[in-house]
Amino acid sequence: MKKILVQKDSYHDSVFLMQINTEIKKIAGVKEAVVSMGTEMNLDLLKEMGLSDRQVETATANDLIIAVEGETSEAAEHAIRKANELLWKKKGTKKEKEYRPPSLDAALNVIPQANMAIISLPGEFAAREARKALNRGLHVMLFSDNVSLEEEIELKRVAREKGLLMMGPDCGTAIINGKPLCFANVVRRGDIGIVAASGTGLQEVTCLINRFGKGISQAIGTGGRDLKNEKAGGTMMLMGIEALQKDHKTRVIVVISKPPSEKTAERVVEALKKGGKPAVIHFIGLESGSGSKDLLYAENLEETARIAVALAAGNEYRKQALSLSEEALKNIIERETEKMSSGQKYIRGLFTGGTLADEAIFVLEKSTGEVYSNIQTKPKFILENPHISKNHTIIDLGDDVFTVGRPHPMIDPSTRIERIGKEAEDPEVALLLLDVMLGYGSHPDPAGAMVESIVKAKDKAGTRGGYLSVIASITGTEMDFQNLEDQRNKLESAGCVVMPSNFQASVLASRITERIGAK
Repeated sequence: MKKILVQKDSYHDSVFLMQINTEIKKIAGVKEAVVSMGTEMNLDLLKEMGLSDRQVETATANDLIIAVEGETSEAAEHAIRKANELLWKKKGTKKEKEYRPPSLDAALNVIPQANMAIISLPGEFAAREARKALNRGLHVMLFSDNVSLEEEIELKRVAREKGLLMMGPDCGTAIINGKPLCFANVVRRGDIGIVAASGTGLQEVTCLINRFGKGISQAIGTGGRDLKNEKAGGTMMLMGIEALQKDHKTRVIVVISKPPSEKTAERVVEALKKGGKPAVIHFIGLESGSGSKDLLYAENLEETARIAVALAAGNEYRKQALSLSEEALKNIIERETEKMSSGQKYIRGLFTGGTLADEAIFVLEKSTGEVYSNIQTKPKFILENPHISKNHTIIDLGDDVFTVGRPHPMIDPSTRIERIGKEAEDPEVALLLLDVMLGYGSHPDPAGAMVESIVKAKDKAGTRGGYLSVIASITGTEMDFQNLEDQRNKLESAGCVVMPSNFQASVLASRITERIGAK
């Protein structure tokens, strides 16, 4: 039985709606549920799911849609009522009675000292609101995606003229003056400044810098196209570098990006050289460049953090091996492979962080020769169907194909839990490689949410006469509300090997694969 409710001119933030959507799907008797705004993409999704009708077809991006399919009419009606209850449950509290400005101008009348706007709107409205904020003299963090390249270029041109940051579009992580914004972690303050065209890459490096004893002055996001697209020209990256060069609290500058265009890379390197402060560059997936004493290239995210910490301490960086001794690694590899059956040979990486998935691909390719993925840059190894793994496979579950109509897997672990169960059915799978992202915006207990599925997957392999190895890393700190140590304990209780970084987890997975191949 299907029930659909459209509430006209009732806008809600997409992240908030994703959380409600997750709760509604847990209700007994609910087969499918979508709580979303009436954007064009969502309308297409509802039609494909058979949850559309005339009122849905005429909905706009400002209209709220609650569409439910239940096993019975009562279940569907209950889900609709519950969705409304969650939407308005805070109504009547002191917080809800406070004035909620309907516009940017009204908000600035309430908080005239504000100097930054965080914008999370459907893409068709986001650029307009970002332009308004810039014209009012506000720095902008544009969380929204689906903003055209032309709009991005124009917004960044305006920002540069006004001397303002224009982080994004599709910028999900930043730490400004010690305040974590959107998906970010709680780390100590310090003298290392970062500009990153990679959200989870920025999270991994800031958390590792914190672990190695140093802190962050500023962490500026740029949005993924800033360096990758030649027309964007690295505008925000160059502005971020310039700002950090002028910041007296920043001693070392770190630049993180997926492979940039050649000309943009040259401009970034030149800006760092001219600035005079020690700097670290990590272009993910590219071999190290020829650096100098004060401009060093890192080969992975962990090394990026280690070099930055050494430079901040005034020390010469010395390349470091893995945290574990070779003997300790051999013991883990032997333990994790001794019970595997002869048919087990493949790695399946299930990631919530796209940059961490990229790093795992680059590490594993060196030993396996081929890794299939939905985010592969090599056409030969792009999965035909991202829902079906092939041989060695690394999946970015945060890719659009998995998040249409569903929360991002950092918010809702159900996508990965389902995929763990699916991979466990394959008798050729030897190892699962996982990332666990902590911090603001992420699930309150990402490790705990996976424990049952991991135990079941291991049991299934054991029943077949084999053994499933599970290798994980955690991006986070003890100051994050999920708590790094608590999350590690939960994973280890489920039989996971938890490594100190995504790079080290990927290296261990690679070594285990080599051991399997040598049997």
